[in-house]
Amino acid sequence: MIQPHGGKLIDRVLKGAALDEAKKRAGTLPAVRLDAESTSDVENIATGVFSPLEGFLSRKDFRSVLDRMRLSNNLAWTIPVVLAVDKKTADGLSIGEDVALLNPAGEIAAILHLTEKYGYDKAETAQKVFGTVDAAHPGVAKIVNMPEVLLAGPIDLIRETPTPYQKYKLSPRETRRLFQEKGWTTVVGFQTRNTPHIGHEYVQKSALTLVDGLFINPVIGKKKKGDYRDEVILSSYEELIRNYYVPERTTMAILMMEMRYAGPREAIFHAVIRKNFGCSHIIIGRDHAGVGSYYAPFAAQEIFADFPDLEITPLFFRSFFYCKKCGSVVSDKICPHGKEHQIQFRGTEIRDLLLRGEYPPAELVRPEVAKIIMDEKNPFNE
Repeated sequence: MIQPHGGKLIDRVLKGAALDEAKKRAGTLPAVRLDAESTSDVENIATGVFSPLEGFLSRKDFRSVLDRMRLSNNLAWTIPVVLAVDKKTADGLSIGEDVALLNPAGEIAAILHLTEKYGYDKAETAQKVFGTVDAAHPGVAKIVNMPEVLLAGPIDLIRETPTPYQKYKLSPRETRRLFQEKGWTTVVGFQTRNTPHIGHEYVQKSALTLVDGLFINPVIGKKKKGDYRDEVILSSYEELIRNYYVPERTTMAILMMEMRYAGPREAIFHAVIRKNFGCSHIIIGRDHAGVGSYYAPFAAQEIFADFPDLEITPLFFRSFFYCKKCGSVVSDKICPHGKEHQIQFRGTEIRDLLLRGEYPPAELVRPEVAKIIMDEKNPFNE
């Protein structure tokens, strides 16, 4: 099985006597309350999803990620994982001390061993991560609204915050063990923030012909307005897998993490995460992790040329559509027919049909999946 990113799966989940001691100390420490997204980041660090990170980025690593898309040790890393607080809060914390990190419910979730406090340039950060400073971009909008000081240091997890989707939640250690139990040595990961259409099914099954198993890994967490709600994504995928996939070759687990919508940089980030879960391959489609027209259609595929040391193998799907004359999903490499025979898989058009209360044609969406979505009072984020 593929090695974790950096060669070691990080584990900063406290157990036994260390956990008992941390619980006793945590109540005496200065505290910082996290939002849901930072809480997920803490858990992803602690459980190895973000290996090799052991905490929030130092100033040196933050600069290196912005400027070089690598950590200061030269390991590929493209998205800053940071904890921002306001100046007043930062001024009340001392370098070298421990800080209790509270989840949104006010419970002590982790301890941060504070090593640095530093400022950052919001415009520069937005430009380098997202390629734009346009506040209409959801990632830029978040940076604009972030507090002005970043806290750095390793974390220790005391408690995982329960999620309504707990039964779908697996750590990298658990997915790796699951893949081994299934006898999979090669696994292709599929990143998604959408309900499945026939095009998704086509690329997943095409990729599965090359490897032992398929790992469908929906992102569950904060998304932009108009994206599908988490419960709709999961229930529609359950229905699709139940009816159209070989169970011995397919599994699904969630990734608790907000979408950054960083296009090419996020494609690399997603590949690293799936590598940590144990995937040897990852599907990268057109405009992966994109939003609007901020990124060129295939920029998320082209960026992989800059990371020959990534180890996980990207599988690129550039163009696919339903051809009425072929009677199947095809690509421009294998279909000889003209555009007049093509039905394109455009998510916005499928959403428009659903919003009008119309079932998408079976060439676009499986009827079982369409029913799951249509039965929801409001399947989209508001």
